[in-house]
Amino acid sequence: MAMTGPWFDIKAGEYRAAISEVGAGLAGLWRGDRPVTSPWADGVLPPMSCGAVLLPWPNRIRDGRYSYAGSQYQLPITEPAQHNASHGLVRWVRWEVAERGDHSVTLTHDLVPQTGYPFELRMHIRYALSAESGLTVSTQVTNQGRQSAPFGAGFHPYLDLDGHDLDHAELEIPAATMLLTDDRQIPVGRSSVHGTPYQLSPARPVGTLRLDNGFADLTGSKAIVKIADHTTEIWWSEEFQYLQVFTPPVQRFKRTAIAVEPMTCPADAFNSCDGLIELEAGGSWSASWGIRTS
Repeated sequence: MAMTGPWFDIKAGEYRAAISEVGAGLAGLWRGDRPVTSPWADGVLPPMSCGAVLLPWPNRIRDGRYSYAGSQYQLPITEPAQHNASHGLVRWVRWEVAERGDHSVTLTHDLVPQTGYPFELRMHIRYALSAESGLTVSTQVTNQGRQSAPFGAGFHPYLDLDGHDLDHAELEIPAATMLLTDDRQIPVGRSSVHGTPYQLSPARPVGTLRLDNGFADLTGSKAIVKIADHTTEIWWSEEFQYLQVFTPPVQRFKRTAIAVEPMTCPADAFNSCDGLIELEAGGSWSASWGIRTS
């Protein structure tokens, strides 16, 4: 068994994917023998949140502290170096299989009330493959509790460059502004990308640019990575209004890749309320995103 529990394999046409029981993460997506997303080995934990599901918030919360509906809360500090609560509460929990077929698998998890997040959410994630359109990831979250809950969602796929040099990849990110952050990667403002190295629409070579940046004011619903004769698109539904884009250092990640992360809100949204969803008692939220290649 992998360190992240059993993996659930699905296939359609040339596409195949592996989904982990722990975290419901995307352990790998391939088309034929070529990796489309960066896979991780079954003997290690996912490096740098590779393929992770980020619920009930993406990115970071400063000091793990926030207030909601007149009460103050303290989350566990999971990023000690910067003293933040990072990437939600479901990366290291076991999810249950609700449905499984040759082309799809649906995983579910009940997030129980706990210190720092005393809200009750039921989560469903369906990974489905199509021979024509690749991978679609559909998520539904329902508030099972008696009070509204602060909520955000994000996903952390790494688009794999199949061993090619990052300098020669082309990247298109449809965004008008970039989030300005402090030394703890918490947003403190926005800046237009026009005329800067971070203007990535239309597509252009990455060159020496290295990224760990949030983007807002999206002008489209898909990002594109091109390398050699391969093009990979990641698309998202309108619920995702932000992107985090990250080029991991090869010496740490061991592969060349570009993470393009759809998010409903930026870092620290529990405090800024920027993009924050207030999920009413009994209410549901749903969204989808996916990856296709050509």
